[in-house]
Amino acid sequence: MNILESITARLVERGHTVTCAESCTGGLLAAELTKLPGSSAWFETGFVTYSNAAKQQLLGVKANTLDFYGAVSEETVREMALGALLTAKADFALSISGIAGPTGGSDEKPVGTVWFGLATKHRIWAKTTLFSGDRDSIRAQSVQFALAFLDEKMADA
Repeated sequence: MNILESITARLVERGHTVTCAESCTGGLLAAELTKLPGSSAWFETGFVTYSNAAKQQLLGVKANTLDFYGAVSEETVREMALGALLTAKADFALSISGIAGPTGGSDEKPVGTVWFGLATKHRIWAKTTLFSGDRDSIRAQSVQFALAFLDEKMADA
């Protein structure tokens, strides 16, 4: 059983739902989550919030958070995940914000820096990692990392 099948089985078994809020992956996580038949039982909506304005309008990310920490930060993905969770009324919400490249990086946040958030009704987690490769590779790795993050936290729940 692959990771997506594992997540799907647990969601169905528990009657839980999941949503996602994506920036650098531009909908790839939602596409992966809905890849298997029957996903409509546990995936109702997802958010592609590529711009800061969209993060604020659709997910309630605070302007101060974006100004002070930036879109690619722990604080932003936490707010993205919480906003998605509340808006979608889901049991789990994944968020992703990063720098897929080939430009846009800095010394502090190089290309390949990606932050992930995961919210439930009881807790919000955040993780970061640095991926290597081209834009497509970074985006694909981000989706797989997000699925593994969800799988890990679902197993603990």
